[in-house]
Amino acid sequence: MSLSHEEQTELTRIAVKAGQILHQHGAESRLVEQTTQRIGLALGAQSIELSVSSDAIVITSLFEGNCITTTRRCYDRGINMQMVCDVLRICIMLEKSLLDADQVKERLTRLTPYKYNRWLVVFMIGLSCASFSHFFGGDLPVYITTFFASAGAMILRQELAHRHHNPFVNFALAAFVATTIASVGVIYEFGENPQIAMAASVLLLVPGFPLINAVSDMLKGHISTGIARWVFATLLSISVAIGIVASMSLTSVSGWL
Repeated sequence: MSLSHEEQTELTRIAVKAGQILHQHGAESRLVEQTTQRIGLALGAQSIELSVSSDAIVITSLFEGNCITTTRRCYDRGINMQMVCDVLRICIMLEKSLLDADQVKERLTRLTPYKYNRWLVVFMIGLSCASFSHFFGGDLPVYITTFFASAGAMILRQELAHRHHNPFVNFALAAFVATTIASVGVIYEFGENPQIAMAASVLLLVPGFPLINAVSDMLKGHISTGIARWVFATLLSISVAIGIVASMSLTSVSGWL
C-alpha cells in the first residue's frame, strides 16, 4: 500500500480529529492515545506518534520516511461518554474495513453530543441527592429539603454553564444556593436531623470524573496531564467549599457539625 502526500495529510487530520473529540469529552489520555493510533494505522500510516497535554493534542504520522505533524487545541466540552463511545465505534468499523477514510471523516464531522432533557436532569439530580440524605439517616422532611436544595443548585449550574461562565464561579454559586436552601430546613427545624440536608445537597458538585481521570492518567504514565486534571478538580472542590462557607457565614448556620 502506498500513500501520497495528500492522503497522508488527510489521514493525519482524521486521526487528530478523533483524538480531539475524545479529549474534549472526558476520555482518559491513554484511551485518546490508543484510539488515535488505531485510526491512523487503519488508514494506512506505518506509525502514529502523539503527545497529549491538558488542553491540546499533537500528532505525527509516519509513512516511508515522510512525517506530517499537526496540532489541535482541545477546549473542554463537558464529560459525554456517548461521544467517546461513538468515536470508538467508528474506530472499530474502520478496522473491520466497513468504512473508508471519507466515511470516517464524514461521521466524525456529524457527531453531536446527546443531551438529556434539562428538567429530567434536574429531577434526577434532586432524587439522587435526596436519596443520599436518606442513606445518611434523614427522614422525609430532610429528604424533601435536600431534593429542592440540590435541584435549585442544578438549575443554576445549568444556566451558568449555558452562558459559558467560569466553571469555578459556577460551582461556587451552585454550592452557595444549595447550602442556603438547605439552611432554611435547619433554621425552621424540618425533620429530626435537618443538618443532613446541608451535606447531601452539594454532592452533585463532587468532581468525581475529573479525579478518576487524573489518577488514571498518572498511573498510566501521563503524569503532566494527570497533575493538570488533579489541580482542576481540586480547584473545583475549593470553589464548592467557598460557596458552602459563604452561605454558612451569611445564614449563621453551621449545618455540618
